[in-house]
Amino acid sequence: MAGSCPCVPGTGLQEASKGQPPPGFTAATLPPGLTQPLLSCRPECQAWTGTLLLGTCLLYCARVSMPVCTVSMSQDFGWNKKEAGIVLSSFFWGYCLTQVVGGHLGDRIGGEKVIVLSASAWGFITAATPLLAHLSSAHLVFMTFSRILTGLLQGRAASPGSRPRCCLSSRTLVTGAMGSLLLDWYGWPSVFYFSGGLTLLWVCYVYRYLLSEKGNRGPVGDCRQTQLPREGPGPGARPLQQPPISRRTPRAWRLSRRAAISSQLSSACSFFILLSWLPTFFKETFPSSKGWVFNVVPWLVAIPASLFSGFLSDHLINQGYRTIAVRKFMQVMGLGLSSVFALCLGHTSSFCKSVVFASASIGLQTFNHSGISVNIQDLAPSCAGFLFGETTGVVGVCLGGYLIETTGSWTSMFNLVAAVSSLGLCTFLLFGEAQRVDLSPTHEDL
Repeated sequence: MAGSCPCVPGTGLQEASKGQPPPGFTAATLPPGLTQPLLSCRPECQAWTGTLLLGTCLLYCARVSMPVCTVSMSQDFGWNKKEAGIVLSSFFWGYCLTQVVGGHLGDRIGGEKVIVLSASAWGFITAATPLLAHLSSAHLVFMTFSRILTGLLQGRAASPGSRPRCCLSSRTLVTGAMGSLLLDWYGWPSVFYFSGGLTLLWVCYVYRYLLSEKGNRGPVGDCRQTQLPREGPGPGARPLQQPPISRRTPRAWRLSRRAAISSQLSSACSFFILLSWLPTFFKETFPSSKGWVFNVVPWLVAIPASLFSGFLSDHLINQGYRTIAVRKFMQVMGLGLSSVFALCLGHTSSFCKSVVFASASIGLQTFNHSGISVNIQDLAPSCAGFLFGETTGVVGVCLGGYLIETTGSWTSMFNLVAAVSSLGLCTFLLFGEAQRVDLSPTHEDL
């Protein structure tokens, strides 16, 4: 994709993006092996980067609209917790079915056109959700079907392995703030109209100003046609540097792969349970509380926590600590300590303490981004999209609703989060590895 074209920082080539080499530019100022400046690359990179960042924000607007509106919709349509859990989890059932497909596409071809077509469809479905909900008395059926379709389409558009650390929290933060205000001012249909309408406007912009211009210029890869330093055989080439390959037995590396998938599954499951049910928990437990507080503060805390976890992980590895030791430490924080605060949520009657515990739990879960989420890249970067596509948690959201309805207590849901997190953490601590396994001939069946 255009957003990945190679602009070389720190070489004074930024002025080349204006179409001319910088003043005093000579071939000697280029990095070894680069024979000409990278012209017209930086503006296109910036345009695509900004556009895709906005697009992912809108993707999460559509995804999180339902959790924000669940309480109001349950009151309008008479849903109990089991039925609300079915609707909330139906998105993830659709999402997981196309994660593997999306992973293969992300690994092989990228997909500007796939993103645009998928966004067009899910934007239309999101904007039409209030209309679908009132088509007949079968509200549950229509809402479940529309959320499954939305999940299917967003699974195709998602790019596994390419998610910045703090973007997830910032997108949810924006959605929580805007969704809460719209919900209070205009009712739940406005949240779907807003997110779906903006998505369709975004699609129009991408098609009109980026894809059409790309077609006029030629392939996006034109900005890559400058000669970069080559690796491999040939004159002037640098020797290839292979990453360390696991020398363990096939049984050992299969265990490490399954441990990574199991831990990622647990991480995603516990995260989606909290993402889906926390708004309802706060609204029912503290009816006078403001949505813009409990839908914003935890995700506001998560942004610096995510950045800190990334810097801490890099610092520890640079200090000489083993990669797998750092990954496991991050998982102790992301799955272990975060589940402790989730348990505390079920044993407090104070709104302020609940916001603090929720913020701590969500903030600590971002440590998973520097743990298991990148461990999949450690093990098999050549097929990380496929492995990441296997790991979406979908059962927990529905099971959480069933437990709340059956027991009549929110404590059971937070116990579920702790149990799932503990299972994933123990599996990763016992069997997790960080040695690359996808380069060895004996490991080709990843």
